[in-house]
Amino acid sequence: MKYLLLPQTDTRILPFYLAMEEYAARIIKDDDIFFMWQVNPTVIFGRNQLIANEVNIPYCREHGIATYRRKSGGGCVFADMSNIMMSYITCSDNVELTFSRYTSAVVEVLKKLGLNASDNGRNDILIDDRKVSGNAFYHLPGRSIVHGTMLFDTDMAHMQGAITPSTEKLASKGVKSVRSRITTLSEHLAGKMNIEQFKDFVKSEMCDGDILLTDSDIAQIEEITQTYLTPEFIYGSNPRCTNTFQKRVDGVGDFQISIELDHNIIKDINIAGDFFVLGSIDESIIAPLKGVSYTREALTEALKDLDASTVIASMTTEQLINTILN
Repeated sequence: MKYLLLPQTDTRILPFYLAMEEYAARIIKDDDIFFMWQVNPTVIFGRNQLIANEVNIPYCREHGIATYRRKSGGGCVFADMSNIMMSYITCSDNVELTFSRYTSAVVEVLKKLGLNASDNGRNDILIDDRKVSGNAFYHLPGRSIVHGTMLFDTDMAHMQGAITPSTEKLASKGVKSVRSRITTLSEHLAGKMNIEQFKDFVKSEMCDGDILLTDSDIAQIEEITQTYLTPEFIYGSNPRCTNTFQKRVDGVGDFQISIELDHNIIKDINIAGDFFVLGSIDESIIAPLKGVSYTREALTEALKDLDASTVIASMTTEQLINTILN
């Protein structure tokens, strides 16, 4: 695996690093690429999440915390300079296999430091059964991208103040607060290793060479960055609706469904949440449902050729229909 290096070490806004992933996936031909990065205080929410449901916007504005959307699914996370972000790009169309390969590799690195690390089979990496890393993924033709957090240390007050997870999500995990669910590497490596030493260790264990980006590469990455900064992308499209509700599907994630109905005909629908996306929700689910009667029979007929698990990870078509019908 090759480590992707920037020619300068200046801290950039979070969308730059997401664009860097995209550029690596589209342009750089090496099979496996990895890099780590850090940002000033930022909240990043998933591709299909509604910002108002996931982010405490007044708190973020008051404390100068940036907010951005990413193109992968999954939940909302807080990042700062004490929190390492990791990106992995590989040649594969099998997203779930790629995801498992990456989390297993990181777990093995943590075990070499004497930590009781494991993964939960979905998107979290744990130490002593407490979350230290959350990850998400998406894929381009022939390429898969996995990225996530590694909590070396972080500002817990900002983390809890900036992110507003649903009470259903917390209840489903049997806890009363975000703090009780997570741990940091600094708790386990105190006095043994600082954040820069940890990054050096991870790089040495994960990679066997470097790729240095050129000024031309940086210019193209900055162009891609602009696509993450439009209001349309950051805030998403939420249809005018007559029916809005939230639902949790065990093993899949939280859903926020907004449906605009006209005489019980679906005029528009938005499916948001922290689930993992494997395909196009707009093309595979939303488009076939527009103009369809809001009944089980009509939804079943409209989606009869859909295997929902190819669009939303671990979800059956029956679960999808039940969720839309609430």
